[in-house]
Amino acid sequence: MSNLNIGIMGASGRMGRMLIQATLDHPNATLAGAYVRSISSLIGADAGEFIGAGRTGVALSTLSAQNLGVLIDFSLPEALDEVLAQCIEHKVPLVMGVTGLNAEQEAKLKNAAQHIAIVYAGNYSTGVNLSLNLLATTARVLGLNADVEIIEHHHKHKIDAPSGTALMMARAVAESRGQQLNNVLVHGRQGSAKRELGQIGMHALRGGEIIGEHTVEFIMDGEIIEITHKAQSRATFATGAVRAAIWVANQPAGLYDMKDVLGLQ
Repeated sequence: MSNLNIGIMGASGRMGRMLIQATLDHPNATLAGAYVRSISSLIGADAGEFIGAGRTGVALSTLSAQNLGVLIDFSLPEALDEVLAQCIEHKVPLVMGVTGLNAEQEAKLKNAAQHIAIVYAGNYSTGVNLSLNLLATTARVLGLNADVEIIEHHHKHKIDAPSGTALMMARAVAESRGQQLNNVLVHGRQGSAKRELGQIGMHALRGGEIIGEHTVEFIMDGEIIEITHKAQSRATFATGAVRAAIWVANQPAGLYDMKDVLGLQ
C-alpha cells in the first residue's frame, strides 16, 4: 500500500512531538504537515529537527489540511472550529485526540462526521480500550451490587479534570448498568456526602510527571475488584493514534472510536 500523508495539529506539544515520531516510524505513513498556533515562535523550524529525529523537510506551520490523507489533532479545544472547517473543506478524515471538549463542541464534531470520517476517543491506548471492554463486562455482571469508584492520576500540567479516559471508563460502567452517566456521576466528596445507590465516584489527582494512571474499583460486601491501567510512555497513545489514522483513511463519513479501530465492537 502507498504511504498515507498525515498531518499533526498541536505539533509542538508533548503529544505532538510523540505523534511526529510515531508517524516517522510507521512504515505506511508519511509526515506531510506539522501545525502550531500562529503566534508560535517555532514556525519555520523543521519538524524532525525539532524533536531530535533529523531533518524531514517538513516545517512547523499554521494549519492547512490541503494534500493531507488524515489529520491528527491533539491540540486544544479552542482550535476545533478551524480544524473542522479545514477538514471538511478538503475532505480530510480526522483523528481527534483533544480532551475537554464541551457539549457544544462535541455536537459540532458529530455534525462534521456527516461529511468526513472522524475517530474521536478520550484515549488511543490499545490497553485502555481493552480495559473498557473488561469494565463493561464487570459492570454488567455485578450491576448495582457493586459501588464503583474511579481514581485517576495525571501530571501537574494537565488542564482538564477528570481526564477523558476516566470519563470513558465511567461511561462504560454506567451504560452497562443501564444508567445515564450525568445522573449518577459524583466528583469527589466533601462534608455530608453519604453514598447513594448506583453512584459512580470520580476522583482526579494531579502531581509530578505522572503520564496517566486509572483505577476503577468495584466495591462489594466481602470483596473488591480493581481494574487498573498505567501508562508508562506517551508513545503508546501516539502509536494508537497513528493506527487510527491508517484505519480511518478508508472509512466512509461517520463518527468512530477506538473500539471500531481495534474491532472490539
